[in-house]
Amino acid sequence: MDKKEPRAHRHHHLDRQIEEVVHDPYQARAKPREPSACPKCGIVFHQGRWQRLSRPAGAHEHLCPACHRTQDRYPAGYVTLSGRIATANRAELMRLVRNEETKENSDHALHRIMGIEDHPDKIVITTTDVHLPRRIGEAVRRAYRGDLDIKYSPDEYTVRVNWSS
Repeated sequence: MDKKEPRAHRHHHLDRQIEEVVHDPYQARAKPREPSACPKCGIVFHQGRWQRLSRPAGAHEHLCPACHRTQDRYPAGYVTLSGRIATANRAELMRLVRNEETKENSDHALHRIMGIEDHPDKIVITTTDVHLPRRIGEAVRRAYRGDLDIKYSPDEYTVRVNWSS
């Protein structure tokens, strides 16, 4: 080994695998012009991110990624709540779910619930991102115990959260 070679170049880590990064197909490739506002939900793109602000005068119209995803009916997250508690305490469970959405949405305007399907034996919630489902699942587990299973898809930008009592 040549002593003139930089120290960082002397050690090669050949055992490391390079992981492919899965990107959100709804994340914009380029930033919208500032300021921009979503014509559907009214959030504003300001200082490099989507925020809950009052619409500035002269704002450009640009559909936000969450509204785009909702329009296309292409969820990033799925939460399935099933079991005895899910069927017996639906109203209380839904208040907990909506409270978690409100908390998450206050800091992250793009993280929201797209839809809620009420079935006789389960509730299926779809979301615009992969973070809110985990938050909902963990809040339900803290409140009601039960079994929580979280699976991130290795080849696409989705998560499936299943909770059962």
